[in-house]
Amino acid sequence: MTSHTAEPAEPPLDLVLVGHGMVGQRFLEAWTEQPGARRRRVTVLAEEPRPAYDRVHLSSLFEGRTPEDLALCPPGFLAEHGIELRLGDPVTAVDRAARTVTTRSGARLRYDDLVLATGSAPFVPPVPGRDAAGCHVYRTVEDLDAIRADATKAVVAGGGTGIVVGGGLLGLEAAGALRAMGLTTHVVEFAPRLMAVQVDEGGGELLRRKIEELGVTVHTAAAASGVATGPDGAVRGLLLSDGRELAADLVVFSAGVRPRDRLARDCGLAVGPRGGIVVDERCRTEDRAVLAIGECAQAADGRVYGLVAPGYQMAETAARELAGRPGPGFTGADTSTKLKLLGVDVASFGDPHGTAEGALDVLYSDGRLGVYRKLVIGTDGALLGGVLVGDTDAYGTLRPLATAGRPLPVPPEQLVLPAGSAAAGPIALPDDAVLCSCHNVTQGAVRAAVREQGGGSVAEVKKCTRAGTGCGSCLKQLTTVVTEELAAAGAEVGTGLCEHFPQSRAELYEIVLVTGITTFSALVDRHGTGEGCDICKPTVASILASLSNGHILDGEQAALQDSNDHFLANLQRNGSYSVVPRVPGGEITPDGLIAIGEVARDFGLYTKITGGQRIDLFGAGVDQLPAIWARLVDAGFESGHAYGKALRTVKSCVGETWCRYGVQDSVGLAIELELRYRGLRSPHKLKSAVSGCARECAEARSKDFGVIATSAGWNLYVGGNGGMTPRHADLLAADLDRETLIRTIDRYLMFYIRTADRLERTSVWLERLDGGLDHLRAVVLDDALGIAAELDALMARHIDSYQDEWAATLSDPDRLRRFASFVNAPGTPDPAVTFVPERGQIRPARPDEDGHVLPAPAPVLVAGPRLEVLAK
Repeated sequence: MTSHTAEPAEPPLDLVLVGHGMVGQRFLEAWTEQPGARRRRVTVLAEEPRPAYDRVHLSSLFEGRTPEDLALCPPGFLAEHGIELRLGDPVTAVDRAARTVTTRSGARLRYDDLVLATGSAPFVPPVPGRDAAGCHVYRTVEDLDAIRADATKAVVAGGGTGIVVGGGLLGLEAAGALRAMGLTTHVVEFAPRLMAVQVDEGGGELLRRKIEELGVTVHTAAAASGVATGPDGAVRGLLLSDGRELAADLVVFSAGVRPRDRLARDCGLAVGPRGGIVVDERCRTEDRAVLAIGECAQAADGRVYGLVAPGYQMAETAARELAGRPGPGFTGADTSTKLKLLGVDVASFGDPHGTAEGALDVLYSDGRLGVYRKLVIGTDGALLGGVLVGDTDAYGTLRPLATAGRPLPVPPEQLVLPAGSAAAGPIALPDDAVLCSCHNVTQGAVRAAVREQGGGSVAEVKKCTRAGTGCGSCLKQLTTVVTEELAAAGAEVGTGLCEHFPQSRAELYEIVLVTGITTFSALVDRHGTGEGCDICKPTVASILASLSNGHILDGEQAALQDSNDHFLANLQRNGSYSVVPRVPGGEITPDGLIAIGEVARDFGLYTKITGGQRIDLFGAGVDQLPAIWARLVDAGFESGHAYGKALRTVKSCVGETWCRYGVQDSVGLAIELELRYRGLRSPHKLKSAVSGCARECAEARSKDFGVIATSAGWNLYVGGNGGMTPRHADLLAADLDRETLIRTIDRYLMFYIRTADRLERTSVWLERLDGGLDHLRAVVLDDALGIAAELDALMARHIDSYQDEWAATLSDPDRLRRFASFVNAPGTPDPAVTFVPERGQIRPARPDEDGHVLPAPAPVLVAGPRLEVLAK
């Protein structure tokens, strides 16, 4: 009998990853997808005290998001794949001969393969004083915490000025953050224009103008020569090379980044002449056991890429290489970018500067609208690149065309002219066009995911191709391609509101109506997925408000609102707010006029009669809003809902009471309708008017619903629209008596709210409605669907549950706490919101003007059972 001794199992190979940023996390994800990944023992050594997070959206921390919201490493991911992560213990030395790394804590780890993903470090110009207290960089969560602390200190002390050195992508993000925190903000850029790498002279000029209109002062062709400090050693100002000194309380250096290649230099690995660990197409260094990916590496084409998309591609290349799998190497990447800087949309793709010989520019510029579009066309008619400022909707189509490398299928002017022009129209992308540059996914791969892999929705296609899971700039085009492919296959195309809800807005309305769900979290838990987005959250908030499910600032509801609804006032261009009290039908007493005038005078507000027969009060700070409302509420006014997707106004002429042509009391009816429908939340804003005769002085036929008096009653018109795409309303019914008229309007409005899409005006809804006006007439007049009683009940429910949102806010301390420019200094005016006098009133100060801040009002005592509202 022969015995057999089992051979000992081979010990697992050790894979060490140095760095756990965005690229490091993508490498781990790509590695775990490789066959045999479990045969390696993976250790990650990170410098920061937290796992990988989304550094691209770091500025959102100033908008209320938390570091946890930005986390990229899913819970349980590391444990599931047996990956050990050591935080706050960076590698300090690499011994290539012994194949070991040593960490700051003194730990020594062996490796069979080493992947360096150490990223980049902010470049701080070597100027005197750069290490003074109040000098910062803009790179990590901890950096932003330090900036926030210094900015808050400066603002509380009486104002504060912040200077950003660097006018590139990150510099403008930093400037936006400083401005949002209430600092007077300057940007100093060495180049002759902002974003010199991404945009051309024309785009840079428009970008500068739009940013300066927002109150940020821009200094181009200027270099920092030193930081001035005070007796306490803290920042006092920034010295410029031309001899000027800009006063400042803090300075943020955002003048670019440099590869973090020190480990490679110290262990003898080759680095590029301008930095970056030299790697080949497989991301291997000259030492085959060491790879480098992301911003620390100089790629095979001799470039160091500072964007996340090329880093992701390098991470995937390295993962395949270590698994011994064939695949494309990394030879270069698309550096296109699309983002919003200080509220300004900017995009750059391909070769925006036209460096190719014989390249020609096709330009469209509209200074009035603030739109700039430039395409660079090659001698063969191919799109080489371009710049978009102010309107980047075409980016999803243009960027793939620029990477396709073939003549355009349409004349280039068709791609830059505004929508609606004679030359504009849709075009088809070739299948080899890269749709998602972050993960290098072509349009053909997306179509194949639908046809061959059963991707029946955008969410499913994202899961199997990873398209749309990076920066997100391709989502619009991705959705279009998936929808087209599903329709071509005869499949039912999903009408989901967004990736979190497969239902349409109308379907979600029905769910909330039937189930009685009162919160977004309950709705997404039972009928959706994920945590929601900026599409579904305000949409569901509107549905809940339409069904009278509590005050919009109560509990979870408050977090769902858009910026205007969040503060029950209209945000203006300089960061102040406007207040619009309701004036039903445009009728107002002398005492009411006096009360509004006194409020405007006492708070220093600009007053304007609006086109909707109301009085708008401009220039209020967040801290002032409750005090202003208290005065208006005591004078008998209430919210005019100028900030919400709700009924705005019911405009009227003077009617038969005063006018010699009038045949009905238009003022009385307008007041009745406005008070009946006030506060009615809907998919889009609603406007109405009542004219007392056919002369139509109230312009009723340009409204969502309009009424015109006849000698026999009232004519009802619906689906009108003013603005950029005007549409005359259609006659729904003629010569109605008052009771029938109101009942018909009730049903029309509730049917619209129940069935319209998100942000769909009544004009668009009516044109889309199957059966159009005839179907609408059958529903609201003849009860063809048998839902008339339900529509009547829904309107009655709204009327019975109406409450003035201003007065309700004043009575609740939890709601009032949000009305502060600075949470740690309530009542402190925002020093970035400044004004200058003009025509006896105020207007927002321009960047080149020395404006003043409106003073905080004295404490206001509110009569009755409401709280004492303090303005400071």
